[in-house]
Amino acid sequence: MTPQPPPSARDLVGKRILLVGGAGFIGHNLALELHGRGAEVGIVDSLHVNNLLSLHDESAPAERDLYSLMVNERLALLKAAGIPIFVDDARDYHRLSKHFSMFDPDTVVLLAAVSHASRANKDPMRTLDHSFRSLENALDNARGNVEHFIFLSSSMVYGDFVTDSVDELAPCNPLGIYGAVKLGGEKLVIAYGQVFDLPYTIVRPSALYGERCISRRVGQIFIENSLRGKDLVIQGDGLEKIDFTYIQDFVEGIALVIREEKSKGEIFNITYGQGEALQTVADIVQSEFPEISVRHEPRNSLVPERGTLEVSKAKSLLGYEPSFPISAGFPKYISWYRQLFERFDSSALKGIEPQSNE
Repeated sequence: MTPQPPPSARDLVGKRILLVGGAGFIGHNLALELHGRGAEVGIVDSLHVNNLLSLHDESAPAERDLYSLMVNERLALLKAAGIPIFVDDARDYHRLSKHFSMFDPDTVVLLAAVSHASRANKDPMRTLDHSFRSLENALDNARGNVEHFIFLSSSMVYGDFVTDSVDELAPCNPLGIYGAVKLGGEKLVIAYGQVFDLPYTIVRPSALYGERCISRRVGQIFIENSLRGKDLVIQGDGLEKIDFTYIQDFVEGIALVIREEKSKGEIFNITYGQGEALQTVADIVQSEFPEISVRHEPRNSLVPERGTLEVSKAKSLLGYEPSFPISAGFPKYISWYRQLFERFDSSALKGIEPQSNE
């Protein structure tokens, strides 16, 4: 369960925050964090993208029963906190407008998107539809009506890092559909700020991981395979560094973006701020599962070569202080997964094929 901040951190009392696409991995953790800080939070989500309803269509993953357990736990936590979910499709302009009018937010966080690079490359039309249309509708409803619009972008906008670490002024040359869509979204948000004086903030996360994620990122697959006694599969030599970010650090960073007026008109890297080799993550997992082996496969050329994202700007302007290096975050994540498997009949699970190092 997401830890609640101490009473002294109830710094968002009086805020009305609408999360568009807010029932997913990031969104539900963010909703719980904002609620714990005293904000009134509402969620608009169709539950179709990487969520409850997508687990029951013909393209659902083989591990749908396990992931259904995770998603239902998300919904139970939101219900227990009294956070309403308005089940509607943000691609429908008029239905989204209804929720803007009824909830009357002062802050909007746009999370709705196809949040996986490999899936975006395989299905560009669906990616553009869910990402750009939802963003366009949310921006148009926000202009003139809200005090702050926050867009969740991605570290993938940078493409291949040309240095070991990048700050927010680094050139953006994304590879593939996902990064291009995120960069296009940033440009559209900035344009609405220019044309309609819409106060905005753009946030670039990296390699998020943590409880109740069903996006099948590399750390999640490592842990699930280990719990099943399967090999860990690394694409490439494992020496490439990625700025893995535990979900609690990230949602605390977004809370600071909402709280601080100085965040408006800015772009922030909100990550742990230290790239770590993929092999190091595998070593952490192997320390918990010493019988598991590691094997290597060819690297996906459409996944950019990354490293550390500088977070000094977020530290300076927002007071951001991440507290979960992978040495703390991944053991915590593994412990949660062990407890999850205790509640689930693991014999019913089928094998998982590895995906890209995202």
